[in-house]
Amino acid sequence: MIPRYARPAMTAIWSPETRFRIWFEIEAHACDAQADLGVIPRENAEAVWRAKDVEFDVARIDEIEAVTKHDVIAFLTHLAEHVGADQARFVHQGMTSSDVLDTTLNVQLVRAADILLDDLDRVLEALKRRAYEHKDTVRIGRSHGIHAEPTTMGLTFARFYAEMNRNRARLEQARWEVATGAISGAVGTFANIDPAVEEHVCAKLGLRPEPISTQVIPRDRHAMFFATLGVIASSIENVAIEIRHMQRTEVLEAEEFFSPGQKGSSAMPHKRNPVLTENLTGLARLVRMAVIPAMENVALWHERDISHSSVERGIAPDATITLDFALNRLAGVIDKLVVYPENMLANMNKFKGLVMSQRVLLALTQAGVSREDAYRLVQRNAMKVWEQGADFREELLADPEVTAALSPAEIKEKFDLGYHTKHVDTIFRRVFEQGQK
Repeated sequence: MIPRYARPAMTAIWSPETRFRIWFEIEAHACDAQADLGVIPRENAEAVWRAKDVEFDVARIDEIEAVTKHDVIAFLTHLAEHVGADQARFVHQGMTSSDVLDTTLNVQLVRAADILLDDLDRVLEALKRRAYEHKDTVRIGRSHGIHAEPTTMGLTFARFYAEMNRNRARLEQARWEVATGAISGAVGTFANIDPAVEEHVCAKLGLRPEPISTQVIPRDRHAMFFATLGVIASSIENVAIEIRHMQRTEVLEAEEFFSPGQKGSSAMPHKRNPVLTENLTGLARLVRMAVIPAMENVALWHERDISHSSVERGIAPDATITLDFALNRLAGVIDKLVVYPENMLANMNKFKGLVMSQRVLLALTQAGVSREDAYRLVQRNAMKVWEQGADFREELLADPEVTAALSPAEIKEKFDLGYHTKHVDTIFRRVFEQGQK
């Protein structure tokens, strides 16, 4: 991923230096386990560990790989240059390249998931704070982009909180799913290496032994992991789209913080564009790009092929680095989002009480009017608001068929905003106190 959309901690997970360090730890822990079993001399295992402070030379490994055309062999050759050929002769005993590559990938994905979980916590904290801040800030709810009925800005934030909270639970499950390692040798039969070695290495790396590997760790685990990242990205876009709508000039119910010195357009000095949330919409697309290739990686030939390898070298760093950046950007946008309650009320009242149509419809049916007739009466008066700019309540009060069923006081009561917010506290308790399932 390009540096513009990358943060250092996540990027470091995917650096060659980190990858080779994990490779070393796998090989060294495997040597320890082999020595415990009496398969190799203890002094050879200790000799490998003496290289633990070595800064592996990435350029030298690349130089060797240019000849061997094999990355793991290139690393093992370089390791032997530090350990000594005789002392290193038992390194990789009974192992195959996938033991190193797959176990390393899962270590990296687990570390990436831990960062992403922290990122989600930051997003959740911001959403919760803004939800309580605007719990009673009334705004119009929209369906199909059209005014529907009143809601509150707090409920909007709470809705996104609940969604992100579900995403956090999904990511925890995906992290668990991918936290396995395999040190099972060629075609996964442990013919040349004891399963105890796998158990030892996995324990040291914070993984679980893969119950059954076929020289590679099953890729359904990774498919679930990247699918989860895709869902999280879609939720980011869900929030971003709402903010972008609210920032439209004709709406202006909220907008991204516009910092001192910031410029919105090279041509038009007046512009304040939703650039951060537009960027988030684009970044979400990048993360979702990883999902289908991860799904396609599940189907491999027999016990192993490498059709998945080139895919994962790209999608693993790109998806995690991009999502890490996007979650942190989203947290900042929510934290600093400028909300305009007065504009929310003005927008809601633009069509003069029209959004109370369902209350009137229900009141008429409860007063004995058939649903078909009630709908006809309400819609007849509502269309005058749409087409002539009339006042909905005044039209109802002037309609003899409506007033035959409802008194003026009953009609006026149906325009109380508080009716629509009376269960906000209940919803908040469900979201923030009772937890998500």
